Amino acid sequence: MPFSEIVGHRKQLESLKLALRKDRLHHAYLFLGPEGVGKRTIAMDLAMAIQCRQKEGDACGGCADCLQVRDGNHPDVRVVGLLERKKEIGIEQVRELGRELNYRAFSGRKKIAIVDSAALMNFSAQNALLKTLEEPPKDSLLMLISTSTGGLLSTLLSRCLRLSFAPLPVEMVAGFLMTQKGLDRKKAELLAALSMGSLGKAADPEVEELLERRRAWGEKVGSLTPVDCRGWMTLAEELASDRAESLKFLEWAAVWYRDLLIYCVTRSSREIVNLDMEEDIQQQSEGYSLEHIILLLAQASKSAASIRRNVNRRMALENFFAHVTGLH
Repeated sequence: MPFSEIVGHRKQLESLKLALRKDRLHHAYLFLGPEGVGKRTIAMDLAMAIQCRQKEGDACGGCADCLQVRDGNHPDVRVVGLLERKKEIGIEQVRELGRELNYRAFSGRKKIAIVDSAALMNFSAQNALLKTLEEPPKDSLLMLISTSTGGLLSTLLSRCLRLSFAPLPVEMVAGFLMTQKGLDRKKAELLAALSMGSLGKAADPEVEELLERRRAWGEKVGSLTPVDCRGWMTLAEELASDRAESLKFLEWAAVWYRDLLIYCVTRSSREIVNLDMEEDIQQQSEGYSLEHIILLLAQASKSAASIRRNVNRRMALENFFAHVTGLH
């Protein structure tokens, strides 16, 4: 898709197009923002625009170079990500990337590398990449894609030009779901709200599965009490059996307590995500103080971070539910 057809991040696009037209692209970029808001799409489109020989400062979308970039087989565009059965991007991948960037372009104008997601690089891999950034090869471009700067070396960050990508407007995501997926307005608006401005999440079939699971989660969380230790320990055990399920629950929990916080402060449901669970939100908000809701919002994110670091899942969830019931 050419630059001119992308909407939602006009400032970032104009910055890149201007730099491309004036041949002043930085040697390294960090595209920073939530999942599913277009960071990788724009990185690939920039690569396409650079290699395209049919349209100056943009991509025609139909020439051999554009099609090769789009299909992932252009000899001068490399995308680095997780290898099968790996949990992090290792040093050998980055060293190989450094060697490739030092070669002359085979058929394109630049050697281009995209690392997605940069936060998955281990410490050794980041240090290896730092050497490449300290002496960037001629006619090369590196784009790092990440949802956050957490876990990335400050020295690495300082050598990249940062472009931040905010969540897309919910109205835009809902409009896409109605026109491209054929959903009715009510369901499209609900899915758009649940995705929190992430077009990728909104279009993912899993978000529809979440519609049913979050209702069950909401009821279970709402029924937890300090005296019913068996209840929340059993729930923790159920969720802990699957790592992905644990993380999805905690991601939902953070959104849930965000909704409670918004409702407590505004007494309005206008900005809440779980639009169809307004009654549950009203009821649960009456049982918490603002301080407790803020604590739970932070604790949900903290527990998810612990699980990503391979802390015992059941222990992390039990600790979270102890906060929910007020035992901590």
